Amino acid sequence: MGKLRFGTAGIPHSTPQRHSTDGIAQIRALGLDCMELPWVQKVSIGEARAAEIKAAAQKHEVVLSVHAPYYINFNSRQAKIVKASRERVLAAARKGWLAGARNIVFHAAFYHDDPPETVYERVKEHMIEIVAILREEGNEVMLRPETTGKPSQFGTVEELIALSREVPGVLPCVDFAHLHARAGGGCNSMDDFAHILRLIEKGLGHQALDDMHIHVSGIEYTDKGEREHLNLATADLRYQELVQVWRAFDLGGAVICESPNLEEDALILQALYRQAESSEAAVKQRSPR
Repeated sequence: MGKLRFGTAGIPHSTPQRHSTDGIAQIRALGLDCMELPWVQKVSIGEARAAEIKAAAQKHEVVLSVHAPYYINFNSRQAKIVKASRERVLAAARKGWLAGARNIVFHAAFYHDDPPETVYERVKEHMIEIVAILREEGNEVMLRPETTGKPSQFGTVEELIALSREVPGVLPCVDFAHLHARAGGGCNSMDDFAHILRLIEKGLGHQALDDMHIHVSGIEYTDKGEREHLNLATADLRYQELVQVWRAFDLGGAVICESPNLEEDALILQALYRQAESSEAAVKQRSPR
């Protein structure tokens, strides 16, 4: 994608009218560059509305992604839930593609009482089949299973790297707040953040660092993992250090802010990143040649 873009998980709060096309225009007015369409309850837009969203995104040069419905579990004991999960991912991918989105984010599964290896194989089988269906339709979206915030959920960094290696058309969505919560307050230092990115680079190549899809927010957690999202200022995630690591690795892709205040924290993250860029450029300029 050429650079790291910043945006919001949904329509910015400051948008005068609560429509996706208005939200896209407001993203550009704020000086942000991307927005995630939060189809987390259901995918209900028609083709005409999807075309309007795509046209707005192209007009304002805003990169779109989609968060598919929350009610997805490819390891459910109930066949009807697994079937519905496939239909929800496919619906998000199909309408997302029509709306001009490339990345389709979702939470893939719960472990229940099954070994993680068994769950991994089940998720992989569904990803292979769903990608095949989409490619037959000429749909080139990237499926982005997300790192999850509870130890009961499928979605460690290692699992998603392995899945992405085995299934073309799949790449991780790395939610740093979820990883922090999943670790019970761990995964919260520059070394920890850098370790995650090194794992991705080692497993998927440097090109994966040029095409990141990142979620971030403040987060409240218990010993069972994620509880709720918070604003950055009221949480303990070391987001300033996280931004420094993003800059050090010269990432490309999108950072989607999921804080309750949305654009406020997205703008903070973007400003910190640009400050790091400016400082780096100044040091290079002062360096003897």
